[in-house]
Amino acid sequence: MPPTERIDCQIPADRAGMRLDQALAELLPAYSRSRLQRWLKAGQLRVDGQIRRPRDAVAGGETVSGELVFETETAAVAQNIPLDIRYEDADLLILDKPAGRVAHPAAGNRDGTLVNALLHHAPELATLPRAGLVHRLDKDTTGLLVVARSLRAHAALVEQLRARRIEREYLAVVNGVPVAGGTVGAPVGRHPVDRQRMAVTPGGRPAVTHYRVLRRFRAHALLRVRLETGRTHQIRVHMAHIRFPLLGDPVYGGRPRLPPHASPRCIEVIQRFRRQALHAERLALTHPGTGERLEWRAEIPPDLAELLAVLNDDVEQHP
Repeated sequence: MPPTERIDCQIPADRAGMRLDQALAELLPAYSRSRLQRWLKAGQLRVDGQIRRPRDAVAGGETVSGELVFETETAAVAQNIPLDIRYEDADLLILDKPAGRVAHPAAGNRDGTLVNALLHHAPELATLPRAGLVHRLDKDTTGLLVVARSLRAHAALVEQLRARRIEREYLAVVNGVPVAGGTVGAPVGRHPVDRQRMAVTPGGRPAVTHYRVLRRFRAHALLRVRLETGRTHQIRVHMAHIRFPLLGDPVYGGRPRLPPHASPRCIEVIQRFRRQALHAERLALTHPGTGERLEWRAEIPPDLAELLAVLNDDVEQHP
């Protein structure tokens, strides 16, 4: 049986004149407005015992009650796929995602995704949007992801993300050597011709990326990147836009740069690094249940560690 929850509340007098669904979205922030609308239309939520339309105006003082049924939100199947769990409690899961793992099932990736793995580990996630995934990482980006385990936690974390109170920091290796750090504030949207790609475009959504240089190599640099917004492919698009594309990025990176007179091993490691050199290294947020500020860090994965090691050796060999 799907899980249920009893709701009994009263619409405050100062909400008089508001749409019913709007008033309930403010009164019950754990639930999305679209979900509240479904419950109203199905008669699971009633106002003074009567079925009301979501668009009906409220007078204030009405009693809203009902037995809410949480139906499955995803058609994905549970699969026994190992997860690297860095933290877990009744509200949260913090995962360290490997390269090559897609977040959500889609055309070409119907199974073997994080969602399939999460549904096996915690079946109750089937009742949450996107199986509780609050944000996502690209298939070949490694590092930390947060998963909500309840609707209330999901709503709280989505609001933190919207208000930019979830801190997400990445390590990135780029082609080229920036003189200094900076901020990229160019809007990001679908590429006007290739709809599989994103691009900096005047009609895109606002996007802000901060970066600073941690280590300069001869033809590359290691950056720490901090996101204010979370657009699709944002870091990859922004760094390519300022002509420091991520090393190994198959979509936005172009040909890999090779340091002049580099050793055969250095050249070999750079040329076989065929994914974007991007790792979600740090995640910080406010726990939706306790209010405590929490922080996690994920170790650099072996392939990126090897890349950094050969780039560092190359600098030492060519001072």
